[in-house]
Formats: sequence, C-alpha cells, structure tokens
Amino acid sequence: MDTRAPENHALFAGFSLFLVLSLISCTTESPRNRPVQQPSPKSEQEVSRARIDTHSIHTRAEKLAPMQSLLISRDGEIIMEYYADGVTPDRSVNIKSASKSVLSALVGIALEEDHLDSLDQTLIEFFPAILEDGPPAKQNITLRDLLLMRSGLESTSFENYGPWVTSNNWVRNALERPLVDSPGEETNYSTGNSHILAAVLTKATGRDLRHYAQERLFDPIDVEIGSWQKSPEGYRFGGNNFSLTPGGFLRFGQLYEREGRWDDRQIVPSEWVRESTQSHVHDIYHGYPYGYFWWNTNYHGLDVDFAWGHGGQYVFVVPELDLVVATTSNLQSTQQDDGYTENVHEFLKNDILPNPHGQN
Repeated sequence: MDTRAPENHALFAGFSLFLVLSLISCTTESPRNRPVQQPSPKSEQEVSRARIDTHSIHTRAEKLAPMQSLLISRDGEIIMEYYADGVTPDRSVNIKSASKSVLSALVGIALEEDHLDSLDQTLIEFFPAILEDGPPAKQNITLRDLLLMRSGLESTSFENYGPWVTSNNWVRNALERPLVDSPGEETNYSTGNSHILAAVLTKATGRDLRHYAQERLFDPIDVEIGSWQKSPEGYRFGGNNFSLTPGGFLRFGQLYEREGRWDDRQIVPSEWVRESTQSHVHDIYHGYPYGYFWWNTNYHGLDVDFAWGHGGQYVFVVPELDLVVATTSNLQSTQQDDGYTENVHEFLKNDILPNPHGQN
C-alpha cells in the first residue's frame, strides 16, 4: 500500500485553488489511497488479496505436469478449479498420508464425545494382549506420542514399509518393533504410529472407522469418502490409502480454515483445531514444524498449516487470508521425483500466495 499523501497539489499555483482542490480530494479519495501513518499487517494482506492472479496460476499449474487438480478457495468461495490427466470433480483420488490429518480430526471429535479420556492415555489400555509382557516403556506410550511421531518405536516407513504392509497384522508388527528412542523424546516419522492410533479410535468408538468418520466428520460438510483400505487384521489403514474427490479434499481444508465450524455446527472442536495445527515438535526428516498429524510453515510472514500426502497431495490452509489450496498429483509420475514436493511449495509461495510486500 502507498501510504504517502498525493503530491500533485504542489503543481497548482494559487493557494485558494489549492484549498478547493484539497477539499474536493478529501471528499472523493478512495479509502485504499488515504494516507495512514502505519499500515497494519492485516491491511497489507487485504490489499495483497487482489493480486491473486488465477489466470497465471492456471498457466503455471499446466507446467507442473504431475499435478492433476488444483482448487483454491478464498473467503469460503472457490475462485479456481484446475483438472488434468483424467481427474474430474467427481473422481476420488488417493490423498495418501494427508489422511493422517483426517485421523487427527477424528481424535479431536472422539475426545469431545468422551470416547477418549485424554491424550495421556497409554497403549497398554488398548492392546494388553500384545503389550502385557513387553517393557514398561512401550506399555506407557501415550496417544500424544503417536500424534507427534514420538512413540520411540522403530519406524514402519521408508525402507521398512514393504515388510510392514506385507505382514499379516500391522498393529502387532508395529507394536512389536524395538524401541529405538525413549517414548516422548525423538521425532521419528512412521505410518505405524498413525495406524496404531486408527486401531485405538476403532476400539474407543466401537465402530468401523470409515462409518464413524463419514457420520461425524464428512456428512456434515457434504463430502463422501471414496475408498479406504483395510489392514489384514481388519482396521482401516491409519494414515494412507484413503480417497476423496478434489472438492472434498478442499472442503476438509475449509473446515480447518473455519476452526472446525461448518454453517451453524461445530464439527471439530475449535480448541482442537488450534492445538493440533500449532507447532509442537520439529520433523527432522521432512524439515517442517509438526503438530498433531499437521505440518506448518511460514511464507511472506503468513502462517500456513498443511496436510501432506506422498507425491504431491496437499491441503494448505492460510488462516490470515481465509485461503485454502488443495492439490492432487499423479502418483506414478512423482514416485521418482523427490524435487516435486519442493516445486509444489515454491508454486504456493511464488505463484499463489500474495506477498504483502509486493515481491515474490
């Protein structure tokens, strides 16, 4: 915002004419051109909203070939939809590990409904048959430890992922892995943690997690879950192989942008939305601050909370701008492209997010 008073008055020689023109200027000058002493960050952001150029964003998206869909909403309204590579508004896509953020929402709902007592509940309460003869440290892993990827258990992800998902009981396999750190201390990303938590939610609610999620989380926002894989032992896959339409994915982000409220109904407790998206630890592997199955970062002084799935499945929530961005990408095309995730973040930072300082 240019905060300087208009200087063209100096061009007029007559003092009286100067006064007249000054008075006219004061009565017709638009608010965004009025001089102010110190523009607030919010006013800078309001001005920068007008600089979101959906045409150039669409052109840039076409050059990110693995990207199959891009939806942007601002102030609750969709301002852009882009689809490619056979993806349509009605086609469900696998959001991969972004579904961990869905699990986080379900934990918040289960706490509100008293299915869970607190995040300090320990795993021995839910899996006594597996853990009763194990070390006390493993028995005392908390739900909070799982949410923060600080269970201390050897990871089931990365090089361990294949052997884990080919086992006949994913919960037992994850829980019987050795402790490589003391629970609650070191962050070690593992889908085993989120799958254990899915089993906890199933036990606590007494329901198939898909049915619980559909009824409590997605029905109120008019979204239908697509497919959701089951593990060999019968639990829904906690943190992977979960599908939504691109619009459904965006709506999930919009729910968080609205602090868990949809229309006149509080779906996810607002306190949980704030607590789960704030930084609690630093994910050493991915390099971003981490909450309860949510990441966050900051671009141009704007806080960005995001759900992240392998291969470029993202929901970015920018609360200060009432902005939500959802992307899905071709998993086959991104399998070997480690740089693609950085490209998506650069796309968000340089092409989508307005810079309050006028530079990207």
